[in-house]
Amino acid sequence: MLNMSLADHKPSEEQPSSAVPQSSVVHLNVGGHLFSTCLSTLRKHNSKLAALFDGPTELIGSDAHGRRFIDRDGSHFGAVLEFLRSDRLPVENLHEVHREALHYDIQPLFKRLEETPQMFGELVGRQQFLSRVPRYQENIEVLIRIARAEAVAARRSTIMICVLRTEEDLGFLDDAVNSLEADKESAVTFGPWKAAPSVEDLLDCVKTDVERRGYRVSVLPHVTGRSFLSRSYGFFYDLTFTWW
Repeated sequence: MLNMSLADHKPSEEQPSSAVPQSSVVHLNVGGHLFSTCLSTLRKHNSKLAALFDGPTELIGSDAHGRRFIDRDGSHFGAVLEFLRSDRLPVENLHEVHREALHYDIQPLFKRLEETPQMFGELVGRQQFLSRVPRYQENIEVLIRIARAEAVAARRSTIMICVLRTEEDLGFLDDAVNSLEADKESAVTFGPWKAAPSVEDLLDCVKTDVERRGYRVSVLPHVTGRSFLSRSYGFFYDLTFTWW
């Protein structure tokens, strides 16, 4: 009869595997929004998101409940996750989801979004046009800065803008400013540009981009007090911010 101690019967301890099963469920907290998905879903494409969960130890912290935590607004992360699961594109909030896809560098998602009719027109048409309008983005910032400075104890702030469609219009600018007489406040000037869109298209872009910042605005032609015999150049418009 063999006399062996319990230690002799102790099985050898298995070394933990460094590989994390692709089917492992991952619980996520993305800026307070909670999600659950498979590790294989997060690693589906070669992206910054996949890199966070690559290797035996994820390069990401956890919240108080053990959920993997990503310190970013998670309002549109669900649409990103749905694409990774099913290749299904969102039908709304395309610009916001596109921004998230760029942040996580999920190329199949942001490239397909850019091919949708909504974003194709924005990126290829509208943005290409605005890139030909000198200092467009700078002028949008100037408009907002001036309007905010004039908002003290007032319900509305009105900023004059000058739109010069052509080089010929630019040649008449001094005369046009003189025609304002008492209305000679400084105006933020847009143009001229070499592209097909009209003055109305430019004004619509200005209104759209200011409203995307959260402001309420309206645009109307600027009315001068000059006599009807005086020449009207039609370069000037009033952009009105309504604060409350």
